Amino acid sequence: MADSRPPLDPLTQATVTVAWVIFANKPFYPLYVWYLVGNGVTASLGTLLAAPFFLAIPFIARHAPLAARLALPLVGTLDTLFETKLFGTGSGTQLFLAPCIMLAALSFRSEETWWQRGMAAFVFLVFVLSRYAIGAPLHAWSDADLSTLINLNAFAVASLMAFIALRYAGVRQAAKANDQ
Repeated sequence: MADSRPPLDPLTQATVTVAWVIFANKPFYPLYVWYLVGNGVTASLGTLLAAPFFLAIPFIARHAPLAARLALPLVGTLDTLFETKLFGTGSGTQLFLAPCIMLAALSFRSEETWWQRGMAAFVFLVFVLSRYAIGAPLHAWSDADLSTLINLNAFAVASLMAFIALRYAGVRQAAKANDQ
């Protein structure tokens, strides 16, 4: 039976692609921690808690494209806040807020400016909260572990941001053409 639903708009398609990539990569993070750090693997399994929320985004997109485009940076931001509590501020997990801000900048149409501004403000407020009010991490890491984690997280963030930039390249023009 053919799918009678209209195709997703270009911005929502990009959002769905990024959500799938994040979901697909979630299970590998504890493996990286195991291989590179050697301890804290049990704690790093907590990073998988957000996977179902990233998985839900493609399904939300079919019924509510704006909700899906809001959900991706929202879920990413809350996931980053949790991981910062889990790993601590010295681990570099807060760097994942940069792709969340990038998604807030790229995921909205010109008439959705207030949603975009609200999401950017929310991500920034979470950054401030995670920087100054998060408390001690849920797992104690050595300085050597934190050094490894910050390198792992910096590489992961740079990779994710490059992917987002490549995926969203030209999407605004396609979205404008789609709206006309």
